[in-house]
Amino acid sequence: MTDESRRLRVDDFDYDLPTEAVAQTPTEPRDASRLLILDRAASRRGEPALSEAHFADIPNWLRPGDLLVVNDSRVLRARLRGQRAGGGAAEVLLLRQLADGRWEALVRPSRRLRDGAVVRLGTGDELIIGERAEEGTRAITLPRDAEVVMAETGEMPLPPYITTRAAPDERYQTVYAEPPGSAAAPTAGLHFTPALLDGLAGAGIARATVTLHVGLDTFQPLQGTYIDEHRIHREWYVVPAATRTAIATTKASGGRVVAVGSTTTRVLETLARTGESEGWTDLYIVPLHRYRSVDTLITNFHLPRSSLLLLVTAFVQDGMPGSSPIDARDTLLAAYHAALESGFRFYSFGDAMLIR
Repeated sequence: MTDESRRLRVDDFDYDLPTEAVAQTPTEPRDASRLLILDRAASRRGEPALSEAHFADIPNWLRPGDLLVVNDSRVLRARLRGQRAGGGAAEVLLLRQLADGRWEALVRPSRRLRDGAVVRLGTGDELIIGERAEEGTRAITLPRDAEVVMAETGEMPLPPYITTRAAPDERYQTVYAEPPGSAAAPTAGLHFTPALLDGLAGAGIARATVTLHVGLDTFQPLQGTYIDEHRIHREWYVVPAATRTAIATTKASGGRVVAVGSTTTRVLETLARTGESEGWTDLYIVPLHRYRSVDTLITNFHLPRSSLLLLVTAFVQDGMPGSSPIDARDTLLAAYHAALESGFRFYSFGDAMLIR
């Protein structure tokens, strides 16, 4: 993080969003969602930079030789509801398994669940609440295999701004989700259908996967007054050898690496910096970040004062040489304002952007 980026304030990345613009249910079919295209080069030249389409039209904005990279992590049914031993409701959100077999989790009500407290689920399973970690999480002991418990009684951990559970669970999974491990969906990928993916392949646009299990930081707003005071919670990622080869081949042939979502972006930029194909990443992408791998970004509309909004601002700036972080923020938030004026829907079940 440079000296200039350290001076950026968290409230520099705030904006007003009407409650009615927050999507409560997904668009059907998936690829009928709307798509806002932001052309960074046009914006730099002072030309009209925004176009509107539908997500099903995305092949028109990509070209043969491009590589679509997606995060194939599957969301766990990780929200467990039960009763405290002394009475009263309790909730446990499982995040990841620890080396000792216990699970890292968020619990509510945290203050009333002391070390050694017991939460009884509807199945009769008793969860033992352990010590606190620095990030505010707890270590949880389960009496049997966590995946079995989640399958029997767990709920999908929908974000707090989605106040209805009208959509079936599979609508909070991408159609290509495989390895389970996420506490939230990589939502930019929710717009793809099998038919759309087949159409992209037929148009000469290859697809590769990475895995990043989305964790705690998805639920946390930026902390502090200045953006450098925030810390990203580390998340586990894997880049298959085939994906590394596909990236190298694409770059060598002049194609573009198209990242689907912020989680994929963080994996690809971590790989570009460390060369490590597997491990933990706490890469915090902020304005003045120079993108080494990602050429085009597909993303949803993000929360104000969030690390995801910073990541997208950084991508806008990277494609506008000579611009300042505030210039890039203004360009992005102008696009957000235009989207609101045009009736786009925001957040996890909302519409999408393509930034090129």
